[in-house]
Amino acid sequence: MRILMLNNEFPPLGGGTGTVNRAILARLAEVPGLEVDLVTSALGYRAERERLAERVRMIKVPVANRNIHHSSGRELLTYAALALPTALRLHRERRYDLAFAWSAVPAGGVALALRRIAGLPYILRVCGPDIPGFERRYGPLYPLLTPTITAIWRGAGRLVAKCQAEADMMLAVQPGLSIDLVPNGVDLDAFAPAPIAGGGPLRLICVARLIERKGQHHLIAALRRLVDEGFDIRLELVGEGDARAENEALARRLGLAERVTFAGYVPREQIAARYAAAHVFVLPSYNEGMSVATLEAMAAGLPTVVTRTGGAEDLVEEGVSGNIVPWADVAALAERLRPLAQRRDLARQMGAAARARAQGFTWDAAAGRYLEMFDDLVGAQEGRCAPPVPLR
Repeated sequence: MRILMLNNEFPPLGGGTGTVNRAILARLAEVPGLEVDLVTSALGYRAERERLAERVRMIKVPVANRNIHHSSGRELLTYAALALPTALRLHRERRYDLAFAWSAVPAGGVALALRRIAGLPYILRVCGPDIPGFERRYGPLYPLLTPTITAIWRGAGRLVAKCQAEADMMLAVQPGLSIDLVPNGVDLDAFAPAPIAGGGPLRLICVARLIERKGQHHLIAALRRLVDEGFDIRLELVGEGDARAENEALARRLGLAERVTFAGYVPREQIAARYAAAHVFVLPSYNEGMSVATLEAMAAGLPTVVTRTGGAEDLVEEGVSGNIVPWADVAALAERLRPLAQRRDLARQMGAAARARAQGFTWDAAAGRYLEMFDDLVGAQEGRCAPPVPLR
């Protein structure tokens, strides 16, 4: 079976979607008889090719991203304009059985065009900001994009969301969709449990893009309240984004410049060490599909304080492995962090429960679900029941 994957982001470019793509590809590379070509973006001005495994190739079109953490409108359009002819040429050469798009915009648009031009069926895994209403800063664009997005959804042979909350948002936009749920996973072996030492300041960590939706400004404000109460706390913000300057200014204005570390971009191979040095993970986001960073923090044995958003209740057991608070509720953030600052034994207890809960989310399970969809979709196209492709 031959699969054409489409994703404008792949590490080091982009965020969680690229991370998930890489994890799934690593599992699919071990499947006998399965070949995968991924069309993604090159950071520079030249096309590139790379072989990730014996039967996995990466074809990079020259999008020339200026910011590896976020794609501009120009870069999204450039990817679509270059990926479509590239994909058509590859399909003529290789005759793929199906396409797999990792977002509606822009990859899903390319997949829809391929289906209409070449009859190639596609699976679409929805990315949160693709859902109208998900990202507040895209509010003015959603009315313009919604007809295109829903057409891409309807054209998919299988439509995938990461959690029921994400699926519910989609159904509110387009009732009647058939949506498969495939949760994200985590590699427990890659994250050793954090020791959570008894002495010293409480160390908070937030791993997320520095954008308004992620809510780091609310976390900084909560930190000020706890420091005023006499708690010794430090915060490390891992990630880059267009809200960094505002958050740095806020930390200075609140007198927290020495307590808040802006670590910037940290390579994937160094992330585990950052979790191991922390005591509590916090993600005060406005909206999430299913946060990969939260799953990684759970695997690292950290208690998690997150906002009530997509996937939160699937991941965090309230009061057992962490806590869930409303968006923008600084008082609630401080209230949930206070006991963890008072009792390191509570942090260790919750962290152990978080790691145990993370064991239910594996990349092997996610890859297995996608393999089932591949078989079903190809079998339906051929008018027969396709033999299953085994996952080792």
